[in-house]
Amino acid sequence: MTRTTALDTLLPGPLSLAGHRLGTPQQAGALTMVPVSGPAHPGFAPPRTGLKLSRVAGYGRVELTNAADSGVAIVPLHIGYIQDRAQNHALCRSAFLAPGQRLLFEDACCVQQSQGGYLAGRDQWFFVLPLELRARALDLRGVHGYGKLWDDIAALNARHGLARRGHLEQILSRERPVLTRFQSRLELQPGQVGALFFVAGRFAGLEIAPDPAYFAEMWAALVCFAYGVTAHRAEPGPPGEPEPFDTDAPADPTGTAGPAGLRGALERDRAARLAEIGRWLADAPAGPADLHEEDRYPAAGRDLRLSTVTAPHLAGQIVTDGDRTVYASLFTR
Repeated sequence: MTRTTALDTLLPGPLSLAGHRLGTPQQAGALTMVPVSGPAHPGFAPPRTGLKLSRVAGYGRVELTNAADSGVAIVPLHIGYIQDRAQNHALCRSAFLAPGQRLLFEDACCVQQSQGGYLAGRDQWFFVLPLELRARALDLRGVHGYGKLWDDIAALNARHGLARRGHLEQILSRERPVLTRFQSRLELQPGQVGALFFVAGRFAGLEIAPDPAYFAEMWAALVCFAYGVTAHRAEPGPPGEPEPFDTDAPADPTGTAGPAGLRGALERDRAARLAEIGRWLADAPAGPADLHEEDRYPAAGRDLRLSTVTAPHLAGQIVTDGDRTVYASLFTR
């Protein structure tokens, strides 16, 4: 497995992640994260400091603003907001916003079935829908109806041993202290623009951002909520507890425990872990995928296109500039 080939096998058709490389895998409980480094594409507003929730204009109607002075905003797929004095919502799709532009999403999902569970304004934050809800939410893009995800949220809550209600904050807010442990155990790398995520050894998703600043602002939402919720349910105990040391292990009989020996051991371990990731990818369901263009954003020297990927085994959305992938959020069904 070459590092580029491993990534390109996840993309449909002629799309390319040329120049992107896999880093050293990290594991916290059932969640494995493989950092992705690659070329940075400047000129994009980051999602937390650039993108703002303007208002909730009624159930299922959410307005976002690109508050950045420059740079087009790629609205992260399935971003949602926990907010004060308005019911919590999440988006079913991505979009482009020019600097200063406001956009009303009329096909948003209300993720709080009834009034209550509000947080103070100082605690407002955004999340990404948990993996178990993402394929359904993507299928519901363009469909008006604020309660369209409540049954799926209720079923997810029940699988987590919580009350069967359409209240996503039962997981996101009440389980937040546990979920944020994934963020503390998985380390964001310098220059990281994306990640492969695996849950219990199975491919869960690929996330690619235009540049490290964008990905850094998505980090907590992806690790804790998009994939952390699934990983938390997949493990019997708290996430990220280290394996116990074997205190009866014999001392190094060959004398290779010096700096050179340790470097060699680390390199061998890294190669073995990457080979294991290759096996996990090879075992992932595969097959043809449809690519449907949803939107374009022509700009000076660019031809940005937002497309939806659908397949029996995979779903998500991708932003391309020519044949280069600048944003991707792909996940297993």
